[in-house]
Amino acid sequence: MNPFRTGSQGTMQLIEHISEISHPFKDAVVTIGNFDGVHKGHVALFRQVRDRADSLQGTAVAITFDPHPLVVVRPERRPPLITLREQKIELFTASGLLDILMVLPFDREFASIPAENFIRDFLIKTIGMKAIVIGPDYAFGRNREGNIHLLEKMGKELGFEVIVPGWITPDNMEDRISSTRIREVVGKGDVTAAVPMLGRYYQVRGEVETGRQRGGRLLGFPTANIRLQDELCPASGVYAVTVETPCGRHTGVANIGYSPTFDDNIFTVEVHILDFSENLYGQQIRINFVERLRGEKKFSGIEALSEQIQKDIIRAREIFHEKKLV
Repeated sequence: MNPFRTGSQGTMQLIEHISEISHPFKDAVVTIGNFDGVHKGHVALFRQVRDRADSLQGTAVAITFDPHPLVVVRPERRPPLITLREQKIELFTASGLLDILMVLPFDREFASIPAENFIRDFLIKTIGMKAIVIGPDYAFGRNREGNIHLLEKMGKELGFEVIVPGWITPDNMEDRISSTRIREVVGKGDVTAAVPMLGRYYQVRGEVETGRQRGGRLLGFPTANIRLQDELCPASGVYAVTVETPCGRHTGVANIGYSPTFDDNIFTVEVHILDFSENLYGQQIRINFVERLRGEKKFSGIEALSEQIQKDIIRAREIFHEKKLV
């Protein structure tokens, strides 16, 4: 078990294989899900798990899977993930609400386990589950047999409680929070719409690599060219961003797209970090998307593009001041 520091709850233990569990946990309260994005709806589930565990003086447990089950059972329907494994674990940890996080390997053999067996042999015998907190539409096990109806039936038989919270809706929004909805808005470039659902700015990560060396030399605005790790990238365009680097957190302007002014037709993600001159080649950085400034556009030449970038930077600085990010 690997410990990760959390908030007021002390440490959260990460379990990556069933073989690491030597004995059932004390009065385990469990939630199960893919939890892609670890958004505010997910955190609300974790809070209910924590509250029920505290009332039982028990253990708050979350179970998720790697890879995403659709990668194994329906790869043609596999969504681009909002959060990859590393960030997902960080966000679970940051919630400060869980005692145990299980990130279990998912394969064909695991997918074939009947839901009743999973409940009896794993959740009850191995984990020691006394209550389960589960979203209204979540199902698990072979052919998604592990739905609320089955859980409630087996709960009466085996003596565990089933808690089904309602949907979480962000303030001033009609749509409920869902990973699907977050993918939609981020994919369209509406990164501001993702914030009230995620509870944070949407983030991508990657390594700074050598680009085409045009930002500083031709345009006067040096950029860090990013080799993305993430699967879900905002739509082409220009964004006000914050950038987390080994040198600290900074503000910047990111461009996503195909550089139509240069007719490259090569997709890139590059960021001009404001008031920054350090060398980041080979370093891992994180880009948080604050607001979309404009769509990608072909300009008449380098001078026109350079003038527009200057305008983008001025507008980005205004946004950072409005949002108190500087």
